Amino acid sequence: MNKDQVKGAVKNIAGQVQQKTGEKVGNKEQQAKGLNKQVSGRAQEAFGDAKEVVKHAREAASASSHKV
Repeated sequence: MNKDQVKGAVKNIAGQVQQKTGEKVGNKEQQAKGLNKQVSGRAQEAFGDAKEVVKHAREAASASSHKV
């Protein structure tokens, strides 16, 4: 797991809390900000996932080139 995956997950959860709080108090602006934060968090998490895939691919390529 890398920093982007962790930060994205935290941002997503914070956005969910903000959205639900906005719903409870009837504040549409907070709901929208919460949704925006969730989208941003999911994007950051996906970026972190992609970085992990590239990292593992590099490691596999490096390991296979050393076997020759």
